[in-house]
Amino acid sequence: MITYVFPGQGSQHKGMGEALFDEFVELTEQADEVLGYSIRRLCTVNPYSYLSQTQYTQPALYVVSALSYLKKIRDTGKVPDFVAGHSLGEYNALFAAGAFDFVTGLQLVRKRGELMSRVTGGGMAAVVGLSDVQVTEILQQSQLDAIDVANFNTPTQIVISGRKEDIDRARPVFEAVKEVRMYRPLDVSGAFHSRYMSEAKQEFEQFLSAFLLNPLSIPVISNVHARPYEQEKLKATLAEQINHSVRWTDSIRYLMGQGDMTFEEIGPGMVLTGLITKIRKEATPIQLV
Repeated sequence: MITYVFPGQGSQHKGMGEALFDEFVELTEQADEVLGYSIRRLCTVNPYSYLSQTQYTQPALYVVSALSYLKKIRDTGKVPDFVAGHSLGEYNALFAAGAFDFVTGLQLVRKRGELMSRVTGGGMAAVVGLSDVQVTEILQQSQLDAIDVANFNTPTQIVISGRKEDIDRARPVFEAVKEVRMYRPLDVSGAFHSRYMSEAKQEFEQFLSAFLLNPLSIPVISNVHARPYEQEKLKATLAEQINHSVRWTDSIRYLMGQGDMTFEEIGPGMVLTGLITKIRKEATPIQLV
C-alpha cells in the first residue's frame, strides 16, 4: 500500500513549481484568475519575499502540490491507497481525494491564508528532545499554560503556539531542561493551531458553508483526529483544523497500522519524509481492534 503525503507551510522555496506551470497552462491561468496575481511570478521570482507571508505562502504551496499530484497521476497512472497532509497540506490531500476541484480548493486556501494572516502578535517554537507529555508538564509547572501544543510532529518534536511574549518567555525554561536538544522559534506571525485562532476558525466555518464538498474517493487522514475523515463531518473537521493541534505522529502511526505501508511526499521539499522516518523509528503502529 502507498500513502501520498503533502507538506504544509515551511516547505515553500523560490523556484518551486517552475516546470509544472508550463505543463499545466490552463490550471495556472485559472489560479491567476482566482488569486488576481501571477502564481508563476510569486513562486519563481518571489517579489518582495511574499512567499514568506501566510496569505501568499498557502495558495502557492497548494497550487504547486496540486500540480505535482496531477503530474504524478499522469506519469504513473497509480492512485494512492491513502492520502494525508500536514496542516495546509491537508487541502491537497482532500483535492486528491476529490472533495473539491482545483479552483474550489484554491478559493478555500486563499481565504484560510487571509484569515490566518490577520491573527498577529503570536509565535510558535519547535521543542526537540521531549515527549508531548513532558512538554505539557513543563508548560503547566512554569505557569505557561497560555501556550498550546500546536503540532505533534514526531514523538520527540513538539511545536508550541501562543502569544509571542509567552513563546519568548518559554525559551529559557525549555533550554534549561537537560533533554532538550533544541528550542527553535518559527518564522510565523501568528499562533497557528491554538486557541488564538478561534475567531479565524469561526469565520472560515461561515465561508465554508457556501461550498458543496464531494464524496471522498480515497481515505484522507485528518490532522484533528488522526483517523480518516468522516464524510458528514468534512466541513466541521476542516474548520476545526485551524485552531486544533496537528496530530501528525498519530496520523502516521494509524497508517503504519494499516499494513505494509510506503509513504511518498508530493510537493516541494522533503520535510514530511524526514518526520515520517523519525516516527517509524521512535513509535509503534496504532493497531485498531
